[in-house]
Amino acid sequence: MSPTLRSAVDVAAGGKTRAVIYCRISQDRTGAGLGVDRQREDCEALAQRNGWQVVEVYVDNDVSAFRKGSKRKDYARMLGDLEDGIATIVIAWHTDRLHRSPVELEGYIDVCERRGVSTHTVQAGELDLATPSGRMTARILGAVARQESEHKGERVARARRQKAMAGEWTGGIRPFGWGVPTGETRTKVNRETGEEYDEPVLDMSKAVPEEKQAIAYGTDLILAGGSVRGYRKWLIDKGFVTTLGNEFSHTEARDILLRPRNAGIAVYRGEEVGRGQWEELVPEPKFRAVVAILTDPSRTTTPGATPKWLGSLLYRCGRNECGHGMTVTQSGGRNYPSYKCPTGHGGGRRAEKVDEYVEDVIVERLSRDDAHDLLLPGPDDIDVAGLQAESEQVRRRMTDLAALFGSGQIDMVQFTEGTDTARKQLEGVTRQLARAATQDPLVGLVGAPDVRKAWRALDLDRKRAVLRSLVEVTLRTPRPGRMPDGGYFDYEAVVFGWKRGG
Repeated sequence: MSPTLRSAVDVAAGGKTRAVIYCRISQDRTGAGLGVDRQREDCEALAQRNGWQVVEVYVDNDVSAFRKGSKRKDYARMLGDLEDGIATIVIAWHTDRLHRSPVELEGYIDVCERRGVSTHTVQAGELDLATPSGRMTARILGAVARQESEHKGERVARARRQKAMAGEWTGGIRPFGWGVPTGETRTKVNRETGEEYDEPVLDMSKAVPEEKQAIAYGTDLILAGGSVRGYRKWLIDKGFVTTLGNEFSHTEARDILLRPRNAGIAVYRGEEVGRGQWEELVPEPKFRAVVAILTDPSRTTTPGATPKWLGSLLYRCGRNECGHGMTVTQSGGRNYPSYKCPTGHGGGRRAEKVDEYVEDVIVERLSRDDAHDLLLPGPDDIDVAGLQAESEQVRRRMTDLAALFGSGQIDMVQFTEGTDTARKQLEGVTRQLARAATQDPLVGLVGAPDVRKAWRALDLDRKRAVLRSLVEVTLRTPRPGRMPDGGYFDYEAVVFGWKRGG
């Protein structure tokens, strides 16, 4: 027991019955603690009417006695002090402020029986836990309180589902992409300092323009063959942070591209339930395509650190028909980076010079009059609207199967077989939607007034997507000595294997 509590007990021992007060409120929306203050005032008034000496007040603010995992520090401290004999009476506003868990109640009864502690409440009167009838009353009140909490949880969950089904915002952390200030404010309280501050009220149906552009850019990047790693780097370079103010991680960058909300799709407990009443950031076909690409099990990603050079692991080693992807290391006494084969083949090609030459060749090829012939044919044969309707039908069938299984109208085998079939059908539809929305990496370069300027405007990830799609570059063993042009760089040792024309 603390010195303060011991002193209080000594003072109370002068004749008055010693009592402690316990206050708790499970949901303090403002953080102001007003509910706790009202409980304390009523409990102190009860003590004064009965002539009891209050030696300590225990407070757990914004902590549920019912929710699993909730930790009530002051409640635990009170039990410890009661074991030490601090008081013989516990005062609470109602029994449900003390406990709503049967397990907690039994522990409380055990302490009170051993230490001769009685419980008095403002609303429910006295509970004599020393008698069977008193304990029965406490258990009944606890069961009623638990039922009320369960019903409250059901009502909250039902309200959230109704909001989700109606496409309304259900609350939580602001999602990246939405939340335009309305000009209004609301008062909140800093729980650490107790100070009040004004917080702007946001319209969660409207998109934040710059964040909408960031989502659209990331979507197009993936559809053009880019990577999540490249997108994350772009977000950081452009100064974007999460709505909590943190730098984007790889997982967070990926997750914001996979949200159905981006396409105006409402979700409840992980399942799509309809259209949302908010501005969409990207068209649904593009969103479906990104999901298909990023969740494809066969999708491979570049291992190691983020590539810093155009041809890292894309250029092939041509020494003795090796074929391994080249990596960039330091050569020449660490004076300059060079492409080398990771298998240990000798020699290296100066990275800056090779990339410059490859870029020049690509720009020249895309600047020719016949460059349009390099573009991949568009998916004119794909009925996007029909695929979307088919996708909704399959998803609805999966939901219906779950309902039939839950009601016992079909067994586990039927449910499993039905959902497996539906899932396979959905995967096929999604792949077709992905094909419809995937963008040719050459779009934006072919037909540009100034191809070189357009090329320079691309970030490294987009340039690598163009290289990967258009040509395979092989670095063969260069000839020794001075070349016919008077330099030492052997251009003929850089071999281009065009995947689309030559």
